[in-house]
Amino acid sequence: MKKTIFLSVFGAAAGALVGLTMLGAPSPARAQDAAYMSCGELWYARNAIYARNGYCFKTPRARAEFGRGCFPPYGALRGWERRRVNELQMWEARKGC
Repeated sequence: MKKTIFLSVFGAAAGALVGLTMLGAPSPARAQDAAYMSCGELWYARNAIYARNGYCFKTPRARAEFGRGCFPPYGALRGWERRRVNELQMWEARKGC
């Protein structure tokens, strides 16, 4: 009897979780997809990459968020970071950011 009750409760909880996921909670992969990001999220994601690479920010908004930066390689990007920034910029342009 106890085993049956546990399975019923567990089954109901699992069903609720599946239902929540299907109702619009973004999956981790979708959350990182630039197509679903707002202009602010795109801006932040792009500039976070530059900040990790020592870019010297000039705008008050970027300095407030990331600091002045300014260390080698001074914002120079390579490989996957360059490709990601290009993708983010494409979505910013497409969304009119």
